[in-house]
Amino acid sequence: MSLGGGGQGQQQLQQISQEIQAIEAEIDELDEEIESLRQEQRDVDEAIEAIDRIETGSTVQVPLGGGAYVRAEVQDLDEIIVTLGADFAAEQEEADAVEALERRKETIDAQIDQVDEERSDLEAESQQLEQQAQQMQQQMQQQQMQQMQQMTEDGDDE
Repeated sequence: MSLGGGGQGQQQLQQISQEIQAIEAEIDELDEEIESLRQEQRDVDEAIEAIDRIETGSTVQVPLGGGAYVRAEVQDLDEIIVTLGADFAAEQEEADAVEALERRKETIDAQIDQVDEERSDLEAESQQLEQQAQQMQQQMQQQQMQQMQQMTEDGDDE
């Protein structure tokens, strides 16, 4: 004897569960993107701080890549090369370099806000799906209880 209607409900619940898992995976990816953007922001802050601290004649460690550095003496702070984006860089005076870095921070802030908004939308969608799944489970339980009561009543009639 089978309690009808359960199979389709279970399929729907499984589909909702898969959708929730997919959303959670997207949220994890967005969290990683936000952390990457925040690291980029910290790097820009460090660059601005370094420009403010360094003077002509200062000795600095210049990264060569692969974790290797070389000591070098700053000969002219009036010539700071700043990445502009899209693999372009420009030589700028100190104040202009700091201004360009501040603009980059603002751009990163806007990107973080955008990704965070997308993340919030996904969380809301996930919560909505979870509520829908809970309602479906409750309805299925109620249907099973009613069917069991009917079966019991039918058995008592005999």
